Parts: sequence; C-alpha cells; structure tokens
Amino acid sequence: MIDFSAEIKLSDAEKRLLDKTPDADREARVQTLLSTLASVKADATTNSNSKLQQDQIALEVAGLLLDLDRKEEAWKYARPAIDTFISHEAFEDAALACQYVYLADQEDAIAAIGQAAWLSVTYPVDPHLTANILTHIIDETPDNSDGAAVAAATAHYVVDLRSNGARHEELKLFSGANLARVAKRHGNVQSQIEFELWVERLELDLPEKFLVRLRNVIDVMVQSDWWFDREALQAKLPD
Repeated sequence: MIDFSAEIKLSDAEKRLLDKTPDADREARVQTLLSTLASVKADATTNSNSKLQQDQIALEVAGLLLDLDRKEEAWKYARPAIDTFISHEAFEDAALACQYVYLADQEDAIAAIGQAAWLSVTYPVDPHLTANILTHIIDETPDNSDGAAVAAATAHYVVDLRSNGARHEELKLFSGANLARVAKRHGNVQSQIEFELWVERLELDLPEKFLVRLRNVIDVMVQSDWWFDREALQAKLPD
C-alpha cells in the first residue's frame, strides 16, 4: 500500500546541499585528489586499469565541485570519464558520471540524465542511485505527461528487485512516496482506491509495458546524442 502522507526523503545530492561540511574542507579535499590524480597520471604505465583509476578519482573531484557549485568545472571532470567507465564495463560509475553531468546543468544535461537512466535500469546499479536518477526524470517531466509515472513505477520496481532487509524498506518508502507524488500531480489521486485505479489505467503494474515506455521516454530525452554504443552493449546482455 502506498502512503500518501509520506514525505519524500532527500536524495544524495540534496543531502550534500544541506551538509554542514565547510567549503574549505571540500576545497582541501579537491586539492588532495588533484594531487593524487597528477601522481597517478605521472606513474601511468601500459596497465589498462590506470585510466580507470584516474577517472574514478576525477569522478570524486566532480562530485565535490558540484557541492561547491562549480558546475562547469565539475562537467570537465565527469563528462570525459564516461567513455572510460563504459569501456571497462564500470556501469555504476558511468551512471553516476552521467548524473553528475546532468547536475552540472550544461547544454547536454537532458541527454545525460536519459543515459544515466538507461545504464542504471539496464545494469545492476545500486538501487538508491537508480531511484535518484529516475527522480530527476520525474522532475524534468511535465505534470500531465505519463513519462513521470513510468519513471516512478520503474524506480519502485527496481528498488523491489535490488534491495533487501532494512534498506529495502527505506528505499521502498522513498520510491513509494515519489510514486504517490506523481499520482497526485498527474491524476489528482487522493486515496488508495484512486491510486490502484490510476496504476491499472496506466499499466504501471506491468513491467513488460512500463519498461518499454521508459525506453521511449529516454529516446526522446537523448535523441541522437548517445555517448556510447547502446546496441553493442545490449548485444552483450544475457538472454
């Protein structure tokens, strides 16, 4: 049952915005990471994992720069790292990097969050990250569009599949509150009975239906601006 009185928990990005960590500490951490990054680059050999290590450091730098509201700089660290993560099949890092590109709020932001959603739903990415990414899609979608409902239903489904125990309960509250929020704004849903009818009408209880529709939403967001070969990655997926 969906709790219509539940409050939506803060995303990781929102928590960072409320974090009391002094900016000076973040600045110091950025400088430490940049020094480490320079050392790793200087010591780079033919080891193929060197570039992966470099871009994982760069991804942490990007997250800190976003905390400091240095969005354009954050983009410069996050965007190039995506290619490395894809080539090393580090799909969770790739999804996070795409989310950071979205949060950097540059002209490719919408394409970035669409690709983040594709990666985080296609691969066994942390369900909290997946739910956060799909929440961004909800926020980018007009109130009267079915796209938000599809994204919210997908988040609820992924959380159910990929989490367990206390974490499952916590994440289900988060995704359920998001689903209730979308139901209210999309269909003026106010009760459990109305909610169940709304879900049935939009076929949000049928993964084989709403996952296809999510793919269509993502296609609209990304259009032709894919940063990786989606078809090649799909061909590698188990049947």
